[in-house]
Amino acid sequence: KELPRPRAWAVAQLRELLPRRYLLRRVALELFLVGGASHFLCFAERETRRRVHKRILGLRPPLLDPASTYVNYGRSLLESRHQQLLEDWQQWRVSNFDYIMRLNTLAGRTYNDLTQYPVFPWVIKDFTSGTLDLEDPKIYRDFSKPVGAQHPTQAARFAERYDSYEDAGMGSQPFHYGSHYSSAGIVLHYLIRLEPFATEHINLQGGRFDVADRLFDDVSETWQMCQSSMSDVKELIPEFFCCPDFLRNVSNLPLGTMQNGHVLGDVTLPPWAKTPEDFVRIQREALESDYVSQHLHLWVDLIFGHKQRGDAAREAINVFYYLTYEGAVNLDVLEPKMRRAVEAQIQFFGQTPSQLLS
Repeated sequence: KELPRPRAWAVAQLRELLPRRYLLRRVALELFLVGGASHFLCFAERETRRRVHKRILGLRPPLLDPASTYVNYGRSLLESRHQQLLEDWQQWRVSNFDYIMRLNTLAGRTYNDLTQYPVFPWVIKDFTSGTLDLEDPKIYRDFSKPVGAQHPTQAARFAERYDSYEDAGMGSQPFHYGSHYSSAGIVLHYLIRLEPFATEHINLQGGRFDVADRLFDDVSETWQMCQSSMSDVKELIPEFFCCPDFLRNVSNLPLGTMQNGHVLGDVTLPPWAKTPEDFVRIQREALESDYVSQHLHLWVDLIFGHKQRGDAAREAINVFYYLTYEGAVNLDVLEPKMRRAVEAQIQFFGQTPSQLLS
């Protein structure tokens, strides 16, 4: 079998070196280079990661962030790094978009792993009006509640599921949501019109595109589905605020025909957006609005903060299936067949980010 070609990066270009999880195991490192490139390295064992990290530090990279000397981020270090980020955000030195991106990075989310892709919030909830007033609070989602609990009736259904939960074994615990707000499948759902995501989607579906009625086709319908389905509570990805290309089928991919006869092409936009560029511009303006700036911390608490776990998460209707959380199961002690099954569950159904704030 031909070995993969070796890769090399200049030590002088290394800017940051962060510990990472892969399938909820602390066995990976991510290298960030001057200029913005990053590389995700995964090892078989945590001890191997520690030795590689130590060896890289021994090379004394001249531009390396001092915090990169810690291979195992403790809560105190994460909170100290977030505190500086928080101060920069509060003083308007970083935008809302950059703040969320950096939170994702600190919590282990990365473009280099589809199972841990950066997560962004739904911001606007009005996808039917012809125009939007970004100063009107009524157009925005409730940032204090997860996507599945935006509507009171839907929130009550999820709360009832939690209260009536029966132990299924394997250390399982009560949950509101059996699916996650971010997963490899969700990323491929949104980015299906772009490569390499189209090919990855085909591979995931066994060599073909999924049924047309299940593909991403209409922004408004996607939001409505998140308000009515017990199995669809997905948030957004960064591209909704910076990359109009994912909304166009520029390669004329054969995405199929829906049962109603609609042939899938470009994504259908809300009436207030005339073009994909228009849609992304308005999304970004909404994200940077005064209203969102005042309420964004509520969403941060749900995704990265104290409402992510425990009683606070239960009260916020924000508890997900137990295998989405780190520490729920020790993969290293499972017999091979069970381990493969659990790894597949983690890989395809989502991973909750590392908790940044207590």
